Formats: sequence, structure tokens, C-alpha cells
Amino acid sequence: MHAFDVLGDPVRRRILELLADAEKESGAVARIIEEEFSITQGAVSQHLRVLRDSGFAHSRKDGVRRIYSVEVKAFQEADHWLAQFRKLWEPRLDALATEVARGKKRRAR
Repeated sequence: MHAFDVLGDPVRRRILELLADAEKESGAVARIIEEEFSITQGAVSQHLRVLRDSGFAHSRKDGVRRIYSVEVKAFQEADHWLAQFRKLWEPRLDALATEVARGKKRRAR
């Protein structure tokens, strides 16, 4: 599955946002996602499996619990793919920053 197919789903993006802060037990993730998206625990488990199988999340067992964390490598691969397109927007952002700075200087006078 392509990285953007994985990241295109709002539930999976939210799970990754939760895991970005710190690793979390699957049950804690499920409770938050069930409440926010009104989906079942089984559906949350499927999303966690997709994240794990696609390399965006890592899981480890801690007794009977499964602990999830973000896996950086898949994000680096997506970032590498996006790099070819940065040349399209970075000059425009630089030009915008220059115009903002000019505007601030004018207002300061």
C-alpha cells in the first residue's frame, strides 16, 4: 500500500497524531478513536494493523497489552518522495516571506 493511501484515511492520521506524542496501549487508542469517530474497537484494530503492516507504526507486547508507537522510516520515505515537488512551492513561500517582511518594514515607518 502506498504511503499516501495509508495517510489518506482520517482515522489513521488521527491515530498517528495520538502516537506522535508518546507510545500508547492499543486499548487507549481504541477508546479515543471509538469516541471521536464512532467506530468499533474491531475497526480501530484494523486501522492499527494497516499502520503496522505499512511501516508507519510499531507494536510490541507488554504482557497481554500491545503498545504502539510511530515508526519514523515510513515518514522519511514519504518525505523523500515529496522532495521532488518541493521545488514547486518553496520559491513561492520564500517570495511570500519576502513580501511579508517588506510589508512589516513599511508599517514600521
